[in-house]
Amino acid sequence: MVLGLGRKTGAARGVVASATEVPRPVLHLSGTRLRSALEAAIAGCEEHGGVERYIAALELKSRLFRDALLEAAPRDVGLDTLVTLAAFMPTVRRRLAPVLETGGLARLRTALGLLLDGREDTRSTDQRMAACRAQFPDDRDHRWVRDFAAEVLHNVDPERYPLMTRWVWDARANTGALREIWFGDDVDHLTIPAADDYATFLVLREELAVFLSDNGFFRDINHYVDLLLAEIYAEYICAQGGTYLRTDFSTPEDPMQHTRRMLGLDGVKAGSARLRAKALEGQAFVLDEQAAQVRVVDLHRED
Repeated sequence: MVLGLGRKTGAARGVVASATEVPRPVLHLSGTRLRSALEAAIAGCEEHGGVERYIAALELKSRLFRDALLEAAPRDVGLDTLVTLAAFMPTVRRRLAPVLETGGLARLRTALGLLLDGREDTRSTDQRMAACRAQFPDDRDHRWVRDFAAEVLHNVDPERYPLMTRWVWDARANTGALREIWFGDDVDHLTIPAADDYATFLVLREELAVFLSDNGFFRDINHYVDLLLAEIYAEYICAQGGTYLRTDFSTPEDPMQHTRRMLGLDGVKAGSARLRAKALEGQAFVLDEQAAQVRVVDLHRED
């Protein structure tokens, strides 16, 4: 089954309307693969309080980013704030520590300003992300900057901005969740004909929103799309095991471990009302769902 461009959910219509001038890519997605991933995600979430708990956690994470980055000017964002947010960005947090330790706070503030200034106009998305990335060297050690920009935009304004991290789709590396759900023969030897720009990610989210609505999901669609994408890429990680990836990505006993990791919710525990994410150095940041707040704990003193 191939999913083509079809009707849009209400959420998708609201997002697409702001980018009508952007050429629309055509994505060929496997309905069979999507259904399998959705079923696995729903089943896996049951051991951790149900899928609604994951969706609530993603909303709380988004609220954390909005409160931290939209209530103050980028030039006033503090070091502690960035460290807190980094704990919820899995492909960023380890890379960010050396930057902050070597006086990179000013560059990050500048990058944030360039990224968020004009965020209401999605037509400038690719240009603003490029300007953010240009504050750092264009090399292997700084590929995380794209993920930083993508996580910030998505979490402060999830209606306008789909998740655009490299693990969702990296055209240069020809890897990501998009590849895992591409419909076609011998996909392993195919270069996916899709750019990793705003237009592509927007259409990808729209297609997944349609798929989810067809399967009975009508609320919090953006968060469900994120969960589905994370499950798709997590299954890829598990399939690769330790052969091609670092040992800390080896197949876990908990089937949702990598899904949570990709979403920045590594600390979610079954039967707990708290979500704990690893920080940079010996601390954890805990999202309390009932109190809707974040607090810091010392990992050396609390289990």
